[in-house]
Amino acid sequence: MRNTPPARLAAAAVAGVMLLPAAAVAESGHRGVELTFLGRYATGTVAAGASEITAYDALTRRVFVVNAQAGTVDVLDIRDPRRPRKVATLATPGANSVAVRRGLVAVAQQAAVKTDPGTVAFFDAGTGRKVKEVAVGALPDMVTFTPDGRRVVVANEGEPSSYCEGEAADPEGSVSVVDLRRWTVRNAGFQRFDAGKLRAEGVRITGPGATAAQDLEPEYITVEGDTAYVTLQENNALAIVDLDRAEVRDIVPLGLKDWSLSGFDASDKDGKVDIRPRPVKGLYQPDSIAHFRDRGRTYLVTANEGDGRDWGCHADEVRVKSLDLALPDAATLKKDTELGRLNVAADSPRDATGAYTELHAFGGRSISIRSASGELVWDSGDELERLVARELPAGFNADNEENGSFDSRSDNKGPEPEGIAVGEVRGRTYAFAGLERVGGIVAYDVSDPRAPRLAGYVNTRDFAGSVEEGTAGDVGPEGVLFVPAAQSPTLRPLLIVGNEVSGTTAVYEVR
Repeated sequence: MRNTPPARLAAAAVAGVMLLPAAAVAESGHRGVELTFLGRYATGTVAAGASEITAYDALTRRVFVVNAQAGTVDVLDIRDPRRPRKVATLATPGANSVAVRRGLVAVAQQAAVKTDPGTVAFFDAGTGRKVKEVAVGALPDMVTFTPDGRRVVVANEGEPSSYCEGEAADPEGSVSVVDLRRWTVRNAGFQRFDAGKLRAEGVRITGPGATAAQDLEPEYITVEGDTAYVTLQENNALAIVDLDRAEVRDIVPLGLKDWSLSGFDASDKDGKVDIRPRPVKGLYQPDSIAHFRDRGRTYLVTANEGDGRDWGCHADEVRVKSLDLALPDAATLKKDTELGRLNVAADSPRDATGAYTELHAFGGRSISIRSASGELVWDSGDELERLVARELPAGFNADNEENGSFDSRSDNKGPEPEGIAVGEVRGRTYAFAGLERVGGIVAYDVSDPRAPRLAGYVNTRDFAGSVEEGTAGDVGPEGVLFVPAAQSPTLRPLLIVGNEVSGTTAVYEVR
């Protein structure tokens, strides 16, 4: 990306649209990527999920965008990506996710009562005609085609509606496998897994009285061949699914990140950037996942957003200052300017007296690479927070619901990397991740999976505008989609990003 002088960066932080490099790229001499903003489609609806997940059909040059606020999928023509225009709407009540392959659009739809079984509806990408609808599990949250196009795979999150006595409704999570040749559905469930054994292995099972099948919540999927890799975000785990058998082969705990080895900003009340090592461990809790191949091996790349639970009569997030700590210098740690404001997991380890011996924070505030078996290969550490502090200091750990919210998310998952996509540019492999809170897309060169390099950052949020009035540019990136050069209308790779807070779909060219 462009090498923008520091004085101009400060101005950009106020004025808005920012196309800039990570300083580390220029300093290392490593060639990064340049993301050029081309255009956007604005729904005119803000803070209501009017632009979330996106899918692209190369045959029609159309982008399909989940508009959760309207219960539709908006169809955008991007033959001229500088001027995306809406050309049609698909009626998709309860839409959560969309995917498209060779003219067939699949939309995951939750039921009117989210704990009831959901559906996947199929449409012709060119005409918008509904082709088929099949039943899947409760709260289908993500849908994707297999590379060969023979199947659609669905992550059924199965969130509870409440844990209150007499009101509890906690459906089982599952992964549905839809055979597109026969329109049959098989569900890969978690009934054979024991909650106690999973906890002992490091998988978070926290729902009161919940079985493993009820507590495990599939979030996002990437598919290679006949294997699906599924994030279980709240559980800090990964499910590996055999698609031929429609069977969960394994559940892999993702472990803990030691924040004493790198650092993060833990307080929203200190009025400054304060990234330093802390006596805290992080739950990676990835949202999105993608994969790539290198030297014959498969690698998984995740955006470690983090997520807690608060479902009526049960919440698993607590502030450190409310806890009894069995840690050195506990009184100092509980100050608001230290760890006092930090939200941590209520199920963090305790001693026999009930005092906390470890603090587990939500999310890794990072991008990770793992092997196909789930072993950690690399993590970006504190680089995302340091990147924003350096390149966009006025927006450091800002919230996505309002401008002028500097540092307000430091106590709660920081920049929150959420959406992720992988693609090839000039023969090198890059991962692109959206930072849900401060905004923008960060790029990493992952061509060497064990030593990725920060390759750039773009942010088209306008901090001088108003989020409420819809004048703040692109805010709250949710879905990140990579379009290869061969499929792009510009014959150069594109990134298409759905921004749920601003209700905009932004198109960037990658060079």
